[in-house]
Amino acid sequence: MKKPEILAPVGSAEALTAALRCGADAVYLGTQRFNARRSASNFEEASLEQTAFLCHTHGAKLYLTLNTLASDAEADDLRRTIASAAAAGVDALIVQDMGVARLARESCDVPLHASTQTSVQTAEGVAVLRDMGFSRVVVPRELRREELSEIREKTDLEIETFVHGALCMCVSGQCLLSAVFGGRSGNRGLCAQPCRLPFAAPGGTGHDLSLKDLSLLPYLRELRDLGIDSFKIEGRMKRPEYVAAAVTACRAALDGADDSEIFELLRRVFSRSGFTDGYYTGNLGRSMFGTRQKEDVTAAQGALQTLGKLYETQTPRYPVTFSFVCRAREPVQLTAASGDYRVTVQGEKPVPAQNRATDAAAVRKQLQKCGGTLFSPETIQIELDDGLFLPASALNALRRDALDGLLQKIGVAPEYTYHETKEPHLPHEAGRRKLFVRFADESQIPEGFRADRIILPLYCGAGTVARYGAAVEIPRGLFGRAQEVREKLHACREAGVREATFASLDGLALAKECGLAPIAGFGSNVFNTLSLRELEARGVSAALVSPELALSAARDLGGDLPRGVFVYGRLPLMLMRNCPQKNGKTCRECQRRGELTDRKGVTFPIECRSGCAELLNDRPVYLLDKQKDIRNADFALVYFTKETAAECADILRAYGTCAEPTGSFTRGMAFKGVE
Repeated sequence: MKKPEILAPVGSAEALTAALRCGADAVYLGTQRFNARRSASNFEEASLEQTAFLCHTHGAKLYLTLNTLASDAEADDLRRTIASAAAAGVDALIVQDMGVARLARESCDVPLHASTQTSVQTAEGVAVLRDMGFSRVVVPRELRREELSEIREKTDLEIETFVHGALCMCVSGQCLLSAVFGGRSGNRGLCAQPCRLPFAAPGGTGHDLSLKDLSLLPYLRELRDLGIDSFKIEGRMKRPEYVAAAVTACRAALDGADDSEIFELLRRVFSRSGFTDGYYTGNLGRSMFGTRQKEDVTAAQGALQTLGKLYETQTPRYPVTFSFVCRAREPVQLTAASGDYRVTVQGEKPVPAQNRATDAAAVRKQLQKCGGTLFSPETIQIELDDGLFLPASALNALRRDALDGLLQKIGVAPEYTYHETKEPHLPHEAGRRKLFVRFADESQIPEGFRADRIILPLYCGAGTVARYGAAVEIPRGLFGRAQEVREKLHACREAGVREATFASLDGLALAKECGLAPIAGFGSNVFNTLSLRELEARGVSAALVSPELALSAARDLGGDLPRGVFVYGRLPLMLMRNCPQKNGKTCRECQRRGELTDRKGVTFPIECRSGCAELLNDRPVYLLDKQKDIRNADFALVYFTKETAAECADILRAYGTCAEPTGSFTRGMAFKGVE
């Protein structure tokens, strides 16, 4: 059975040292741009080649994170980063943005890993990733054991799963909380973690968006038996001691060693009142919630010094055999061999000994001095004429040159082809702007209402969706429910429904399979022209531009695919599998609707549908009076959630008259965009 890879987070040079010295099989890190932890120290692009070499000499792979949304304005910088990564010989690129994936796929042959930020949750979505050229998928942390097993059985892609580290309340790639609160986008690598602040559900603890850290260390051998290829540790913002502890604990757990001591040290170094395995085991609810307490911080102080010793010195990785030959009047020669690698170096000629001649013991003594390197001497063969002298400095230089030569061979990076690709970019020219209206249910639809396209959620039922000639909205959260959704989509198709909106590639796959024209809707994170072109190539008929993209940037997007902008509605801030209400009450008590109150007394509605919960913003985005600022958009999306039919009718009249807002509202990110 193939041994799974232990994949370590690296946010700094010291963390890289900790990961490699503790035996990580691979590391993932980012440069200053395009990575989901832009606040970490990260690495300069100019250092990628040396960093890759260091990893490869330690027998570890290097994966570069390009796992954020990229704008058209950043396209040239993105090309340079991809070119640098290919030249450096990184082992894979971790990608979220479909446009970034398209650019990387067409410009080089570096392997692509699909970030968990792609929000792909099913085997159907993984199949689309495979078709797009990905060789590995990083699956969501929210998967249950059975769901993970099903994906493993249905794909030949490598599967990477998180086994330790922080848990976000939101499904990766579906969070707008930080962006809406302060313009710092989690999809762009600058999440400010507002979810760790007080948010109170009735009966909860007051921190009802804060989960304990994940730890699946007790299940690593089970995950190995399931066929998981890579065990990923979260934590590029954390200390090197944490990285050392997590890698060491994973190694011990996988090897079946007694890991209780290191596991306890790991808990002390960083946890939020302990760990949870709730998603994997299916035990959702209050036991999963936790915060960083004063006791946790105090406990860490004593553990850090102990954990620092884990990577204090370099542990040898390679046994080496030396063959030393010293003949009169000939340059001295040393051959070093390790595994399949072999290097021969020459030194100066020996001279006749004036006093004490160099003997085999003296040679052996110097060649054995491999401390602090990746090599440990295994055997030393010596051929030495009598009466010759060679200074210890010359022997040391021979040893260093031979070991350096071995390292150069061991650290050889993969070679990739790279060629510059640029597609013509002309801003899209839209025709008459259409009106798309999404209703949460049938009761909101005003009598006699007409729009270019109505959208109704799948839970409304095939008959209702068909009766209004609507497109059906596929849920954003499909965990373990692909077959159920498939059957309902088939029913919609048979009832006469012709279109479906989707958020993730899971929904795209199911829509196409069921014969429905797919529309990229809310949650699809369309941020650039390349993404529009990629979606068009995948058979998508229209796409909603990300509400994180400023209207000015949306105006300049190219490509031919019809696109639209979000002009009204409460933005869904989070998609959650573990509902925050469960920290205070049962689902029966909740009745699918609840709310959270922040530290300022602001209330945020919660909607529970289709197996997941959504946290809505407290007020709607309102751009109905700013339609003159919306250019080159083929449709405007009005997105109703909690409104009554009368309120919906008022908003739709306001759309027609471009009326100014009344009551509480926000402009969202329409004019300022996000960092």
